[in-house]
Amino acid sequence: MRTIFYIIQKEFIQVFRNKRMLPIIFVLPIIQLLILVNAATFEMKQINMAVVDLDLSGSSRQLTSKFQGSPFYRIISAPFSYDVAMELMQRGDVDVIMQIPYGFEKDLIKEKRTQVQLIVNAINGASAGLINAYSTNIILDFNREVLIEWLNPAEMGGIRRIVTETSYWYNPRLNYTTYMVPGILVLLVTIIALLLSGMNIVREKEIGTIEQINVTPIRKIEFIAGKLIPFWIIALFELAFGLVIGKLFFNIPIEGSLWVIFLSAGVYLFVILGFGLLISTMTNTQQQSMLVSFFFMVVFILMSGLFTAIESMPVWAQRVDLLNPIAYFIKIMRMVMLKGSSFADISNLFYALVLYAVSIISLAIWRYRKVA
Repeated sequence: MRTIFYIIQKEFIQVFRNKRMLPIIFVLPIIQLLILVNAATFEMKQINMAVVDLDLSGSSRQLTSKFQGSPFYRIISAPFSYDVAMELMQRGDVDVIMQIPYGFEKDLIKEKRTQVQLIVNAINGASAGLINAYSTNIILDFNREVLIEWLNPAEMGGIRRIVTETSYWYNPRLNYTTYMVPGILVLLVTIIALLLSGMNIVREKEIGTIEQINVTPIRKIEFIAGKLIPFWIIALFELAFGLVIGKLFFNIPIEGSLWVIFLSAGVYLFVILGFGLLISTMTNTQQQSMLVSFFFMVVFILMSGLFTAIESMPVWAQRVDLLNPIAYFIKIMRMVMLKGSSFADISNLFYALVLYAVSIISLAIWRYRKVA
């Protein structure tokens, strides 16, 4: 244990001696957290709209005013030509076009039905789906108002309506920040742990000190433990600091136990550190290690469920995702922080991480050769 303690002490001295490394470890993750949480969102808060009103009736203006009164829409143009509106969409100035045909009010009164055309810019499929849903709901609300106003409910024996009251669990205000912060915290902790552990042993190779260490009586398990534990501690500190920032700046709820969060984080970090160690045994320079780490990290992040639900992926991708440790920990963080899940609720995910950690660290230690 004394040997491991001295190696840990040496690693901390090297970390704090490197003035260029300190901002990367302690400052950049916090800046990234503050920026990414506000930037990584699928919320549609300002939808630019063009209205082509060919009817110019009271009903068409009433429908247009419904969109004007919405906090999500901004009508930036009201041309009398569909071609002009389409030019605005092609330039990227508008996200949706609503065309109200001639005779809109007349058909509504006489025929009891009419048509409205919505043209949505669907380059971004997720945004297009949200715009279509928002717009459809506003038109349906307008339709309900027309039914009540024009169809004389008294003569029809009253219009029977089903009134629904919606209550959202775990995120009652539908705040996208609440959903994103736990996942982005996992992302930042992963970057720190993977890059630092991946480049640490490689750095010893580059400066030639690895040969000196190999000829010492330090056992391989002591050397590996002394190399990984400092970054394990640093990553846990980053997680704790990130949770404080999330609470102070974004008022993120922490419904579950902090002990469950840090217990799971401790096991998860052994997985990532073991992965970084495995990469360091297969590369000879820090540049190689960084490139390999980024390759795996990009794949893991995109398939982790951080931005896209895993359930929406193809079946083969969901099966491949069983090897993605980030997906496990993001799910644990969201369950514990937002749902208040207990250890029993996340036990399957936790034990999967334990198995992953034992396997990857064993493989990394086996792969590392202590040759004099």
